[in-house]
Amino acid sequence: MTEELEYSFAREVWKRYRSSFSAMFGLTVILLLCLVALCAPLLASHLPLLVRMNGVLKSPALAELFAPDSTEIFVSKTFNWLLLLLPALLLLRLIFRNRKKVFRIAAVIAALLLLIPFLAKGNYVDRTPWRALSAEMKNGDFAIFAPMPYGPYETAAVPYMPPSREHWLGTDHAGRDVFARMVFGARVSLAVGFLATGVSMLLGTFIGLIAGYKGGKTDLLVMRLVEIVICFPTFLLLLILMSILLDYGSRQSILLVIAVIGLTGWTGLCRLVRGETLRVRQNAYIQSCEAMGTPLWRILLFHLLPNVSGPIFVSFTFEVAGAILAESSLSFLGFGVQDPTASWGELLRQAFPDPLTYWHLMFAPGLAIFLAVCSFNLAGEGLRKALDAKS
Repeated sequence: MTEELEYSFAREVWKRYRSSFSAMFGLTVILLLCLVALCAPLLASHLPLLVRMNGVLKSPALAELFAPDSTEIFVSKTFNWLLLLLPALLLLRLIFRNRKKVFRIAAVIAALLLLIPFLAKGNYVDRTPWRALSAEMKNGDFAIFAPMPYGPYETAAVPYMPPSREHWLGTDHAGRDVFARMVFGARVSLAVGFLATGVSMLLGTFIGLIAGYKGGKTDLLVMRLVEIVICFPTFLLLLILMSILLDYGSRQSILLVIAVIGLTGWTGLCRLVRGETLRVRQNAYIQSCEAMGTPLWRILLFHLLPNVSGPIFVSFTFEVAGAILAESSLSFLGFGVQDPTASWGELLRQAFPDPLTYWHLMFAPGLAIFLAVCSFNLAGEGLRKALDAKS
């Protein structure tokens, strides 16, 4: 009896999931990519992490965290906020281990307090030649730099340099360090992958629930709309929409790429959620809710959605991989994220004139895109098998 009471479906799913080597490999690579994206300013920066000059300690890199000198402020500040928030949440969890309610309140307060410096400051531009100054420091002064002491926008070397001890992955066409741009490019790819898929997931889930539950004319209209969108090749539709928006004066940024990919990728999930809703709505507990006069939003949110969420999570992982690939393809063709913003697709485009000569601009971003897409697909396949009771 005790074993039955202690049974946890989530624990059972995790047990099945971790038994798959390919799924765990995919999950490990995803976590490493997320860690690299979060810690990008600590891995590659032209500013010292900690410097002692004339007896005064300060951290120019920390000041830039709150006001990054970036062309994509929203993405940079979001990742920097998470970089500071996650350790704070871990510390609060250790302090309030047995008091969940207090932990939740403290977590919300910490998140809001951390937002204040990010919202209060603009761009932080520090032109101090710290690398040159560090070589001349004396009397106990010092400067601690990131493992790669070059920023993603800093022109610090000869263009198209091959990999070396100073520049691990070489330099690009403007003499910027490729390793630094790869690390910050992970932020762009993951931001597009998660945010664009989040937009399409919300749209697809909501529209699919409404169409499946309402049926009749509502279902008919929604399905005809889905079929019209599906008639267009997805990537061609992305190119057309990006071209139209750019012709009307929209600024070519990561937010535009996220919006376009998110608003065109909801149809597959919508059909999946609709089919699951049609199956679940025939159950007795849904009919009893209707007989009791339960509001529509409550039926959809608390009774239908939890019972169709399994396929949604599986679809989410596959859609993230598709969004990363779509962003890289758009950037490669010049319709996505633009220079000087660091992007894996933009680095690949620089190698296009002569891939053999500029092999370092082809190998590193190509391998990163391959690993990211394969990892999300492997993780999604593992989750599908773990959620399938028959497996």
